[in-house]
Amino acid sequence: MSKPKIYIDGQEGTTGLQIYDRLGSREDIELLLIDPDKRKDIGERKTLLNAADLVFLCLPDAAAVEAVSLIEHDSTRVIDCSTAHRVAPGWVYGFLELTGQREKVASAQRVANPGCYATGFLALVRPLVEQGLLSAGTKLTCHALSGYTGAGKKAIAEYTGPDRQAELDSPRHYAVTLAHKHLPEMAAVAGLDCPPLFTPMICSYPQGMVVTVPLWLDQLKGTQSIETLRELYAGYYEGSSVVELRPADAPTCGFIGSNNLTGRDILQIFVNGNDQAVMLSARLDNLGKGASGAAVQNMNLMLGFEETKGLNL
Repeated sequence: MSKPKIYIDGQEGTTGLQIYDRLGSREDIELLLIDPDKRKDIGERKTLLNAADLVFLCLPDAAAVEAVSLIEHDSTRVIDCSTAHRVAPGWVYGFLELTGQREKVASAQRVANPGCYATGFLALVRPLVEQGLLSAGTKLTCHALSGYTGAGKKAIAEYTGPDRQAELDSPRHYAVTLAHKHLPEMAAVAGLDCPPLFTPMICSYPQGMVVTVPLWLDQLKGTQSIETLRELYAGYYEGSSVVELRPADAPTCGFIGSNNLTGRDILQIFVNGNDQAVMLSARLDNLGKGASGAAVQNMNLMLGFEETKGLNL
């Protein structure tokens, strides 16, 4: 059997480079590479898009939509890492650990890779909605810290350039209009009637994030506690080698570091709080399970490889 041909459209970007890092040494696939001088040549890109068995789109939203329009072969499967298709009809949402998604992704022609913040939020909230503990009409608040690579090329240049400003040394709130681009998928995939009030912050380190959802226990149906919620998450993610529930005494020091999983493709869940309220937290690398690691995990499943092959667990 011939090796599947893989093309990364936008390989020079942060997500594309990280996907290449995970695939470059693999001998069970064939990577199609574009001449660097032709990476913006639509004709050359179209040729490679249609020569591939599976394409990763690591592009801005408009360019991702254009790339899909260039694909003429029905056999070409697509994993889009942009925001463009995450709630679009005909696209499967590529968060494999959510109920039913693994089966859908395995047979899908078009897969939308989740956003990094959305991955953390959904890992915490979707199980609560599915299990009937959280009403679809509940109005939630979500706070998050991320390394600067999560804010795109412009932010990376600001943080790593020779003219870096001193103000970048401290965490900074952004998306202060409360209209972050991940909100549509956060609401739709979680099964909520409205998106959360989402307050992200960008920090002065490259990779890693923590997404937090605080809840009063009386917002949940039934008699709930830290212990019952831990049991719920343990059952929901049982058997997963990518999503794990942290031990009951973690963090023992009262801190959850946001860049502890740099370079890894796993996601960790924390349940903390008291007898009145809980703080649900998801920790991940925004370029790992929040982007490139998830994309490779989806590719593996779609092509029949072992799901975690090439991941950094």
